Amino acid sequence: MSIIYESRKGKLGILVGGGPAPGINGVIHAATIEALNNGMEVIGIREGFKHLMQGKVVGDSLSFDDVTRIFSRGGSILYTSRANPTKDEALLRKCGQALIDNGISCLLAIGGDDTAYSAYRVARYADENLGVHIRTAHAPKTIDNDLPLPYEIPTFGFETARDVGARLVLNLMEDALTTQRWYIVVAMGRKAGHLALAIGRSSGATLTLIPEEWRGRKVRMQEVVDVLATSILRRMAEGRRHGVAVVAEGLVELMDPEDFDVLKNAERDEHGHVRLAEINIGDTLRKLVRADLKKMGIETTLVSKDIGYELRSCDPSPYDIDYTRSIGQAAAEFLIGGGSHATITIQNGRVIPIPFEDSMDPSTGRTEVRIVDVDSAQYHSAYKLMVRLKQENADDDLLISRMAAQTTMTPEQIMARYGYLMGAAERPF
Repeated sequence: MSIIYESRKGKLGILVGGGPAPGINGVIHAATIEALNNGMEVIGIREGFKHLMQGKVVGDSLSFDDVTRIFSRGGSILYTSRANPTKDEALLRKCGQALIDNGISCLLAIGGDDTAYSAYRVARYADENLGVHIRTAHAPKTIDNDLPLPYEIPTFGFETARDVGARLVLNLMEDALTTQRWYIVVAMGRKAGHLALAIGRSSGATLTLIPEEWRGRKVRMQEVVDVLATSILRRMAEGRRHGVAVVAEGLVELMDPEDFDVLKNAERDEHGHVRLAEINIGDTLRKLVRADLKKMGIETTLVSKDIGYELRSCDPSPYDIDYTRSIGQAAAEFLIGGGSHATITIQNGRVIPIPFEDSMDPSTGRTEVRIVDVDSAQYHSAYKLMVRLKQENADDDLLISRMAAQTTMTPEQIMARYGYLMGAAERPF
């Protein structure tokens, strides 16, 4: 797809969609300054597409004073919403017409895949049905790090979320040691386990479970429970009665609804995603693991803890401040120069716009999800350091005997029940 170029006209509109992420204000700051320096007016559109879908632009003209020092603040001065204009052609028309009526010919959408797709659809509708070309650019935001960018190029906000999340888990690990208990920490990450794995790696958590580990298979609740229970058993066999397991919330998305009834009638957001915050996966796992351990004669204290909201609107790290200011400036420059319909990335120190159509699934029109490469050196290293049953443990008779000694089971019963986790028996489900 070729990038469309036109003359410099109209105003730049900036909006934010989806969940918060550290660094949003850095993009707004730099994009506004670049546009003002080039003689454009900048309109800060509040709450994403929410008011545009009602046929109006709610927001204010942004000045240098409005944005001068906001880059170090968390949250979003323009607020955000998950409003989805792609559900109905009438909504696309209202959005496009509202932008046209307010003289907004350039739109910078700060958000994830849903926000990028919405901006693209609104602009395409305006072009094809209203006769006006609206140039669009996307600043890739999500702490989940799952947008289809080139390998090792993070979405902004991810590195700050990793840093804050790792510090929280380090505190929990110290508490686990002090109180001799286990924590099950559920980390945000709807479709991919990037954030959970990064937090687990950076904090040295006992183990981390991410959906990619299942390599496309349905995730069975009992298997997750078995992995956690045997990790606790293995730690006990080594003389340690404490630990922290980090679990990606995205496991729920791949879970068999027959294993987790709440999924059948789960509430969904405007884009059709299950509201994972409404599903207490951590407490469910805590109860099931505790019940299985109790059957084996083991009493232990388990505490579930969700982390995610604590990470989304915190002040950005120096990395994300620098990163987002560069992205914001580059996005505005791209639009002012006539560019359109692309996600703005920085690769090897160069600004590289990725056309929307290059990152969309041709069969659905939606952007693809970047998942964790479980064959990578990073995952291999993280897995090797996890304390859990692995394939090489199948022949470790001493370990199995020590694990059995913590329970009312024999070594043979341990192998019969959990051998599948080590590849020593067929998967029971």
